[in-house]
Amino acid sequence: MNYLIFGNGYIGNKFKQAIGEEASISGVDISDYQAVRSELARVAPDVVINCAGKTGKPNVDWCEDHKEETITSNVAGPLVLLRACSQAGIYWVHVGSGCVYTGDNGGLGYGEDDPPNFFGSFYSRTKAWSETMLEEFPVLQLRLRMPVDDMPGPRNLITKITTYKKIVSVPNSVSVLEDFLRASLVLMGKRATGIFNMTNPGGIEHREILDMYREIVDPSFTYEIFSLEELGNVTKAGRSNCVLSVEKREGAGAHMRPVREAMRDILVKYKESMRAE
Repeated sequence: MNYLIFGNGYIGNKFKQAIGEEASISGVDISDYQAVRSELARVAPDVVINCAGKTGKPNVDWCEDHKEETITSNVAGPLVLLRACSQAGIYWVHVGSGCVYTGDNGGLGYGEDDPPNFFGSFYSRTKAWSETMLEEFPVLQLRLRMPVDDMPGPRNLITKITTYKKIVSVPNSVSVLEDFLRASLVLMGKRATGIFNMTNPGGIEHREILDMYREIVDPSFTYEIFSLEELGNVTKAGRSNCVLSVEKREGAGAHMRPVREAMRDILVKYKESMRAE
């Protein structure tokens, strides 16, 4: 099986590590149709995985000031891939975002058939637009949320919230990448299509993660909590806080561990990674 990954970033490289030698990463601009076509012809992949996109650095506020770049990457690019892969008859996968909701849907979590209800950031709007358009076609869409990894880094939720001076603490779905990657490959093996919520079962608050961090990684760690209203005073864009239903994915046999179990395990590994640095 030959995989071609578009997007030489955090998630693209995680997929490369998980798949191994069968995968290659392309840095081609996915909004350039001719370049994408040439890359597909050169590699002749069985599966294409799109991990390219703008999330903003250091955060999604960047997208508010770079709307053309964001929409080109997050909306136009996936449509180019759709056209190119369809013409070449290649099965392809799009890594989207679960940050298109707010709330927990009355305790049920938002399912894949629930329409997006969070439009407070340009980033989230672009992810909702691309998702809605791609839904009309046989594409596997993986909704990733707040990725958690065992290696410290700027895209890792653990690293992010342990470096913030204050945090907002409300229930959220998160994706422990170890589980996300494994479940994603299960779905790809089944040639699944459609939208799947790729988060660990259950919601967890930031304070819970930080309490575990203090217990497992650093007993001297302290943090402060502030409200969503206070957060709104210091950010340009709103933030999605939501819990997703994982019933569809679990029913498809692509299992992920309960969020607290997975989080404790990843924090133990995170501590080991910090010691090795």
